[in-house]
Amino acid sequence: MPNSKNKVKRVIVAVCVILVGGAVGGMLFQLFVFPSILQNSYFAQFQFIKNFKEGKIIINNREEYLITQETALEKSIEQVDKSVVAVQSKTSSGTIYGVGVIATSDGMIITLSSLVPVGASVSIFSQGEDGVVSLLAGKPEVLKRDIKNNLVLLKVDGTNLKTCGFCNAEEVKLGERVFLLGIVSEKLEWVANEGIIKSFDEEAIKTNIVEASSLRGSPLFNIKGNLVGLNTIDSQGKVIAIPIQKVKEFAGV
Repeated sequence: MPNSKNKVKRVIVAVCVILVGGAVGGMLFQLFVFPSILQNSYFAQFQFIKNFKEGKIIINNREEYLITQETALEKSIEQVDKSVVAVQSKTSSGTIYGVGVIATSDGMIITLSSLVPVGASVSIFSQGEDGVVSLLAGKPEVLKRDIKNNLVLLKVDGTNLKTCGFCNAEEVKLGERVFLLGIVSEKLEWVANEGIIKSFDEEAIKTNIVEASSLRGSPLFNIKGNLVGLNTIDSQGKVIAIPIQKVKEFAGV
């Protein structure tokens, strides 16, 4: 029995030495040997080296993960950009700039009530199929207003307008990756920003995103491209969203 136990111990030690040696050897190979191979003209003929140089092989798993995340964000932005609109409200004291989101394909738009004062002359800009941001025809009509929750529902003439998906309240998670998308009305330029949800409750979704006040009313999306909330921006530039449940109840969607 003692001999058997000693044999098992020796096997375990040998396996551990092999694993540790393999890990160290692999690390040394990646740090010192592999870069030299890449620079050697002799090895350039091998298909593995060709694939690596063309970016078809990624050794670092973290880099692969980051590339996947960025690709997902880009695809989500492409998915929802035509549902985002710029809002301009002209009043006797000046022009108010903000953002909104198309809720229905027949032209209902949700934005912040504070961006559309009573009696203001409102203009809506959106991106067409050609990618150009231009003025939507017709004067927007205010369908209803919720001053307490700072929401307003506008209606413009339109058919087959691009809309976004709405997430369910229970899908919102702490630490979830989110992004905002908006059109800066003054220059009609696109702005995107991303971050995470720091905290949330039924009244507000707080993020770690900081932005300019001209992006008030911008939609907050999750990485799937579904609407999580509508953004307000405080005096310090912190982005705090009105939760999706309040938005859905107000708009009736």
